[in-house]
Amino acid sequence: MSDLEDPSDSIAGVKLPAADGRVAIRLDVNGRSHTLRVRTTQTLLDALREEVKLFGARSGCGVGMCGACTVLEGGRAISGCLTLAALCDGADIRTVEGLQGPDGKLSRVQEAFLRHRAFQCSYCTSGFVLALEALLARESEPTEDAIREAFSGHLCRCGSYSRIMAASLDAAGIQPAPGASAEDA
Repeated sequence: MSDLEDPSDSIAGVKLPAADGRVAIRLDVNGRSHTLRVRTTQTLLDALREEVKLFGARSGCGVGMCGACTVLEGGRAISGCLTLAALCDGADIRTVEGLQGPDGKLSRVQEAFLRHRAFQCSYCTSGFVLALEALLARESEPTEDAIREAFSGHLCRCGSYSRIMAASLDAAGIQPAPGASAEDA
């Protein structure tokens, strides 16, 4: 039992809110530990933006259909707008702000997105980057179809899909099909 818990504050391991309607949780966000008091209805996305002050994950559709709110939880891409923060107690969360190395060096996915100018307004970019990071952590040599599957549920309202795919293929070490330009990917 953590020092945040009182045995009378939970039933069957589920934390009960205090009188103010909040529960205490700990999150490891981008390698830093945070103790938060969150509303039981507060999403992980809102907790990251409001409490931790990280703004890379964004609210798009609010129903898990656009990918703008994507974060990594234990290395797995999840929709921050659908995930209740109170259920993430003890979770390892990574946002786009946590991808660069301690020396400031960008990840290979971030580098590829820059190299291919795989963004316009960039509202969706962090979601695509994190989805690809999660895929590459699971599969060192993904197929183009696996990349497209990882991007299902991600929308780019600017229509930068060809550049996003070119950057993704580059980051994954996949050569575009013979005769296809990077813009055709």
